Amino acid sequence: MNPRETKIGFVGVGRMGANMARRLRDLDYAVTAVFDARPEAADGLAKEIGAETPDDLAGVTARADVIFTVVTDDRAMLGLFPESGDSLLREAQGKVFINCATVTPSVHVEVEKRATAAGAETIEACMASSITQAREGSLFLMCGGRLETFERMEPLLRDLSADLRHVGETGRAAQVKTLVNMVMNINTAGLAEGLALGDALGLDLNRLREIFALTGAASRVLETDGEDMQQRDHACFFSAAHAAKDSGIALALGEAEGLRLPLAKATKEQYDRMVAAGLGDLDKSGVAEMTFRDRGNSGPSKT
Repeated sequence: MNPRETKIGFVGVGRMGANMARRLRDLDYAVTAVFDARPEAADGLAKEIGAETPDDLAGVTARADVIFTVVTDDRAMLGLFPESGDSLLREAQGKVFINCATVTPSVHVEVEKRATAAGAETIEACMASSITQAREGSLFLMCGGRLETFERMEPLLRDLSADLRHVGETGRAAQVKTLVNMVMNINTAGLAEGLALGDALGLDLNRLREIFALTGAASRVLETDGEDMQQRDHACFFSAAHAAKDSGIALALGEAEGLRLPLAKATKEQYDRMVAAGLGDLDKSGVAEMTFRDRGNSGPSKT
């Protein structure tokens, strides 16, 4: 089948899901159905791209051949695929579910098991990118699942990505994505502490960031978050709440393997403090609000 003839649905049309749907519509894919726990989000996107807004999950499956899911956590993910009641699995034979959430790897395995029993297929497509990349079709996608299914979906996935990797069976992509986010979160918290100490010492932070960039302190996080930490600009691209969740997934994986991960633990504690202070909706760069002198837990407003 011509990929452009494939009917596509989206469940979860927040910042990432909505921009992926827009990207595919720009490429003349038939995005036929969108659904979200917040009906107003689905309604607005549907009007923009000419899609329908079914009243329930089963309605998305009925209107699409391939369904992308982009939700926030384990509970939300499993809630899309219950084995009874309203479910994406209802009359799902022959459908393909492309699941993009960063959730516990075992959840992806469970969803695959349920989908297989319903005659459907799944692919993990974990994203290591942000909103701009979703809109531009330049995501980095780590995929897991049956190789045959991945190869069949590859043309579609390539239209969303600048780089695409199949990393193994279902659950493996979530493991890799969790490690990516664990290291990113540690780097972010470390950079915040370095800049906070530099500020406390009275150093020129512009110059300090320039020197970081030329030395072993350089990182991708320095490029994306360093100035934002300094300027207290925490417009959200990857929230502190998500950072806390993903660091928790990494810690659970480490515990299951008998490993101590003290840096991951300390980082999660910092992000948990942000969430407890009501700052969980800020970008991960907002962890600087926990470290800079005279900022304390108040931080900037979220507006």
